Amino acid sequence: MRAKDLDVHELLHFAEEGGIITFAGERVLLLDAVALGLLRKELIDTLGLTAARAVLTRFGYAHGWRVAETLRTGFPWDSEDEWRAAGARLHTIQGIVRAEVTRASVSSAAPGAEGIWHDSYEAEQHLLHLGQAEEPVCWTLTGFASGYMSCVYGKEIIAIEDRCRGKGDAVCRAVVRSKEEWGPELATHLPFYQKETCLDARLAQLTDTLKKKERQLRSRRALRQSDPHVPAGLVGSSPAMLRTLDLARRVAKVDSTILITGESGVGKERLARFIHDESARTAGPFLAINCAAVPESLLESELFGHARGSFTGASQDRPGLFEAANGGTLLLDEIGDVPPAMQVKLLRVLQEREVRRVGENRTRAVNVRVLAATNRDLLADVHAARFRQDLYYRLRVVEIVVPPLRERREDILPLARQFLGGAAKRFGKKAPALVPKAANLLLRYTWPGNVRELENALERAVVLARADRIGADDLPPEVGAAPSAIQTASEIRTLAELERDYIAAALRASGGNRAKAAQRLGIGAATLYRKLKQERP
Repeated sequence: MRAKDLDVHELLHFAEEGGIITFAGERVLLLDAVALGLLRKELIDTLGLTAARAVLTRFGYAHGWRVAETLRTGFPWDSEDEWRAAGARLHTIQGIVRAEVTRASVSSAAPGAEGIWHDSYEAEQHLLHLGQAEEPVCWTLTGFASGYMSCVYGKEIIAIEDRCRGKGDAVCRAVVRSKEEWGPELATHLPFYQKETCLDARLAQLTDTLKKKERQLRSRRALRQSDPHVPAGLVGSSPAMLRTLDLARRVAKVDSTILITGESGVGKERLARFIHDESARTAGPFLAINCAAVPESLLESELFGHARGSFTGASQDRPGLFEAANGGTLLLDEIGDVPPAMQVKLLRVLQEREVRRVGENRTRAVNVRVLAATNRDLLADVHAARFRQDLYYRLRVVEIVVPPLRERREDILPLARQFLGGAAKRFGKKAPALVPKAANLLLRYTWPGNVRELENALERAVVLARADRIGADDLPPEVGAAPSAIQTASEIRTLAELERDYIAAALRASGGNRAKAAQRLGIGAATLYRKLKQERP
């Protein structure tokens, strides 16, 4: 038998009389993911992050070890390698996480693996109940991987999660190695895997050994809160966004110029920051300028710098953004609004890799990666002679299109929960939850302002919420009036049906006031009365 042959219909069994459920021959329980998330939250609130992580890591370790033992004797495996691979397959079948192994070594001398965890319930629940974390939060998953692999190889194997959606990364990623193969970075993780049976002694030891790390985390959290340039994590579980992130991750490894396009508010600057963080320039600065927001007379000085006395007010030499971003990345946002004269100078900088400050005769070499972003159709601007063709092709070595939010509906609720947590933290409130009706309205709305509009809507909801739950009344009126969105071809409805639903939504949003509803719909009151009359049987 092979790992991929495991099938949920064969593994899961319900006793006819009810009550007992078995999975792979062992009794299991069906638990709601949100309930497990609430349990995690209670552990963290009661014990603190360090102790809660210790408990959940050890729980995951014991679970992984037991599953490995059960699978070893319960199935006729084709080989030992198939048994080793079955752990990831089983976690996927159970709905805990979708595991994708990207690298594996089956050598008994140096066993190890690297993989990506998609749709981690643990990261999802942490974001839902606690907001974005500072460190990876898939503690039971890392514990499970460690326990399973340790049982398989008969030696201590430790899994460390170095990327996590719970802390704002695009995906969760884990690296699994033997204890001997890990370097000094294992020191802060190893205490969570030690096997003392006395919990009190264990927590006391963790408190002592990780006190320094706790102080570092608090310092980093304070720095993050005070730095407005630290971006929120990118959320991408929809196919459209996953393709965008995959392309961004691949092109980040090379120094090509990239053009990021998409509607206003889709998160082009955040994607640019993601590309910078994934590149070899991550240790260098990341600077951004909105070219449309700077007057034409000042844009050259902002980008290239100026010499003292070069114009009125130039009291000292000043480097521009190209020099300030040396060794890092410079984002030219709203590149389509750059005036023609500046387009020529930008093209020269991109070709020659050197700048000349305003008022100087000498050039200065710069080592900077340039990213450009726009919500305009630059190719149409080229055809209309509003944008230089040579600059367009120089910027568009690689083009990444960020999809609008209406094309990535799977990301709406994860983004909403992230924004709720962030807004609540800024306002000193407890992170609220969305009631089902409010969540449904978020999914139905088309979000013409994209992610930025969603963020503003959720901030408004946090301000207006009377309790720790966001209701439909806390959302902007236009969100509450949104008709049902068309998801698939089979769901396409007649225009008459859509009109009827839209009128009903407008009436609800207007509190039943027909005159106000007609005004919001842009039709006369008599027209509205006639349409309402037509709907009656």
